[in-house]
Amino acid sequence: MYYELSTLTLPFGTAGQAATHVQAFSSAPDAQGELLACWFTDIGTLNQMIVLRGFADLATLQAERERTQQSPSPFGCGEIYQSLEQHSFKGFPWMKPVRPSAESGITGPVYEIRTYGIKPGGVQPTFDLWEQAVPLREKISPCVVAMVALNGPLRFTNIWAYPSLDARSKARADAVAQGIWPPKGGPAHLSTSMVSTIAMPTAVSPLK
Repeated sequence: MYYELSTLTLPFGTAGQAATHVQAFSSAPDAQGELLACWFTDIGTLNQMIVLRGFADLATLQAERERTQQSPSPFGCGEIYQSLEQHSFKGFPWMKPVRPSAESGITGPVYEIRTYGIKPGGVQPTFDLWEQAVPLREKISPCVVAMVALNGPLRFTNIWAYPSLDARSKARADAVAQGIWPPKGGPAHLSTSMVSTIAMPTAVSPLK
C-alpha cells in the first residue's frame, strides 16, 4: 500500500472550511486513491491540517499527485492555505493497509504522528524489528500505520491512535515498563531527527 501525507498550513479559524474542501477534492470524479484521514494539529506545529490518502500502487499515487499539482486550487484550498507539502510513502511490507474506523475499528480521537530519521542501511532492520515488536505493542494501543518515505531524507512515519492524551502517556509508559517498546535494537538504526505531532480528526475524517 502506498500513501501520501499532505500538510496544509492554514489561517486561524479556517479548519472547518478547509476540511470540507479536502473531502470534496478527494472524492471528485477524477480523483484517484482514497481519503483515509483528515486531522488538525493540537500539539506540535499548530494551524496545520494533515491529510492521509491511500493508493493501491505507485502509478496511481503519482497520477493523483499530478492532478493535485496541476489543480488551480489543490485540495480545494488554494485560496485558503498558506503553504502545502506533499510526501509519498510505502507501508512497511508486513503491515495491513490503513482502513477507515468503520472498517478497522481503530479510533482516536487522539492521533500521534511520529517521524524518525533512519541511518544509512537501517531500513530493512527497522522493518524486521518492528515486525517482531508491534504485535505486543498493539496489545496496549493500535498502530494505524508505519511507512517509509519515498522522497526527501531517509525516514519513516508511524501513527498511533489513543482515546485520550492521558491514555497515550500511560500506554507509552506501560510499553517501556514491560520491555516491549521501543523495539530492541531499533534505536541504533535511527538518526537524531525525530518529530512528534498530536492531531485530532476533523468532521470529514474516515479515521475518527
